[in-house]
Amino acid sequence: MAVKGRDIALRAASAAVLAPAAVAATWFGGVWFLALMLAACVVLAFEWGAMSAPKAPRPVGLAVALAVVAAVVSAYFGVMSVAFVILVFGAAAAGLYARSRGQQAVDAAYGVLYLGWPSVLLIWLRDGDGAVGLHWTALVFAVTWSADILAYLAGSTLGGPKLWPRYSPNKTWAGFVGGILAGAVAGAALTAWFDMGRLTIFWGAILGLAAALATMGGDLWESGLKRRFGVKDAGNTIPGHGGLLDRVDGLMFAVVVVAAGRLLVVLLEKGAS
Repeated sequence: MAVKGRDIALRAASAAVLAPAAVAATWFGGVWFLALMLAACVVLAFEWGAMSAPKAPRPVGLAVALAVVAAVVSAYFGVMSVAFVILVFGAAAAGLYARSRGQQAVDAAYGVLYLGWPSVLLIWLRDGDGAVGLHWTALVFAVTWSADILAYLAGSTLGGPKLWPRYSPNKTWAGFVGGILAGAVAGAALTAWFDMGRLTIFWGAILGLAAALATMGGDLWESGLKRRFGVKDAGNTIPGHGGLLDRVDGLMFAVVVVAAGRLLVVLLEKGAS
């Protein structure tokens, strides 16, 4: 119990340091949010290189970082089609480079897409329609953080049957249910509080639930990847959390769901005008 208490304290201390910086950059947007995203992408890319290419972690990490950074910068300047093209060709280039260094080409290529796709979508969410872009980005963070925190607390407190013991032995069904319910509540609350366009409170709850499910899925997916690569954590960047990828694995899946919801709202608004 004492070990679990120290673990919770360390997680809370790390969050107290990192969360304000992420919130501030998201609030101010523009180059501040771009800087946050670029820094995160570089850290994630090198963590991916260390996991997937142990014989050439830095070169492969650099190749993945260059491709993802180029796509994110293109998205920031509003050229989304170019950003997605960069991801495709960047993945191919990173794969070929990894192969030349004696590493698995598919792992490096997948790393570019795995990290780059949600990063580009997050830039699109925050950069759109002024305050509304901030509101949608806040929705992603609120749902993800609520789902993560409640899943951890419910799983640690209630215990019970394991969710998927083969790949993630610490996760429980109690934590899963707590996480998705927290996501639904966060989605409804943010929709009630902020201007989300045509998104109603009911559909905000549904979107929050779907994004929370994606958060749980992203966490399990990364657990499977770590098992495949034979590592316990993606890195040691954040005390109490392991690597940055261990902290944002669910967010990377959730942003895809929320971006799809945002796109649907945009299309509905255009159809009504």
